[in-house]
Amino acid sequence: MPLVQLLDYASVLIFALTGALVASRAQLDLIGFAFFACLTGVGGGTLRDVLLDRNPVFWIGNPTYLLVGCGAAIAVFFTAHRLESRYTAILWLDALALGVAVAAGSSIAAGLDHHPIIVLVMGIATGCAGGLARDVVANEVPLVLKQGELYVTCALAGSLATVGAQVLDLSPAIGAVTCAAVTFGLRAGSIGLGWRLPVYKPRPPRM
Repeated sequence: MPLVQLLDYASVLIFALTGALVASRAQLDLIGFAFFACLTGVGGGTLRDVLLDRNPVFWIGNPTYLLVGCGAAIAVFFTAHRLESRYTAILWLDALALGVAVAAGSSIAAGLDHHPIIVLVMGIATGCAGGLARDVVANEVPLVLKQGELYVTCALAGSLATVGAQVLDLSPAIGAVTCAAVTFGLRAGSIGLGWRLPVYKPRPPRM
């Protein structure tokens, strides 16, 4: 199985698990679980493929991705009650999915010989779009917009690692692993250790 396809499968699966967990918090039925799982799982990759004009979009060309999402939904539907904190599970699974998805998006753009800026944008878009759609539809504050938390920054740093690997002429596998590790490591630090960037603080206007 090609590396990018493996990354896409992993990204869809893990993001789908987070979507289904959000559905469990909303106490939806099984169809609702499947909807959230598939929306979250394929959202980022769909945006990536549309922007890169990859035809057909990955899950249309291979509907197995949707089956993966539905399988994740069924699994969560029958097991979510066993989790002590579903929100904590969402946070950490989302962090893992972010790393894999950014690696997939940036690797595909790099493999198509796009400009480094496009590689960065595709990594960010692939990593962030699915979770953003999930949270917006669930009427929750998107994780990507949590004040001060590292999220898009993690995706950007991971995508930069892909660009760096490309510049150094390293293998795509090394670039993808490095990208995923950097992205997940920064996100994990933000969740577990409170790593933050300075946020804008308004000041009263000068008279």
